[in-house]
Amino acid sequence: MTEDTRKVAFVTGGSSGIGRATVEAFVAEGYQTVIVDREEAAGTELARKLGGESNCSFFACDVTDDDAVKHAVEFTIAKYGRLDAAFNGAGVDGDMGKAMIDYSMEQFQRVMAVNIAGVWSCMRYQIQAMLHNGGGSIVNAGSTAGLVGFSFMSAYVASKHAVLGLTKTAAIEYARQGIRVNAVCPGVIDTPMIRNRLTSEMIGALAEASPIGRLGSPEEIASTVVWLCGSTAPYLTGQAIAVDGGWTSR
Repeated sequence: MTEDTRKVAFVTGGSSGIGRATVEAFVAEGYQTVIVDREEAAGTELARKLGGESNCSFFACDVTDDDAVKHAVEFTIAKYGRLDAAFNGAGVDGDMGKAMIDYSMEQFQRVMAVNIAGVWSCMRYQIQAMLHNGGGSIVNAGSTAGLVGFSFMSAYVASKHAVLGLTKTAAIEYARQGIRVNAVCPGVIDTPMIRNRLTSEMIGALAEASPIGRLGSPEEIASTVVWLCGSTAPYLTGQAIAVDGGWTSR
């Protein structure tokens, strides 16, 4: 354990995309940060880039493995002494483009295992750790697909609606013990995953459909997460914050 007095953050899915931007944002704000992800090479390199173990460490973990999640939180406490903030950003989108009757049970269960059971597992251990230091803040990765329905993505929509229900329940249960729990609900964000899955024409159409006229950036989601975890939002808990360029305002 170090003697450093900085706050400590824990980020799942932290090796790429929104998770990576969130790790970078926490470190920039002075948090000692643990990257939790399956992608060991990318996570280890990111930790090195951000200054090494004094600022940032990597822990290999699949969030569908409850024991691995427990060990990830234990590693964080052993390494940095406490846990103040967490972003549960690990997620999968599943078999997009298929109607509900064409979706396989195996694929549905995989999406739910990562997107909701994984969040539940992380929160169980994060909350226990935060109770030891008098509170903290958790932000879960929701989606606009957790606020409204979408065709041909039944598992993803179901999982993200479930994340919001879990977020609200945890917020109510632990509000008086100093733990705030919120969700951030991104719209279409310009990540490598989006660039790899969609054509430039499709991306252009999505940008045009947004009231703000563009895709969001991972950094815009990350800044919202860090704000939700910070001292300037002390009365904000149990909320689903849409960061979607106004898309769900229609």
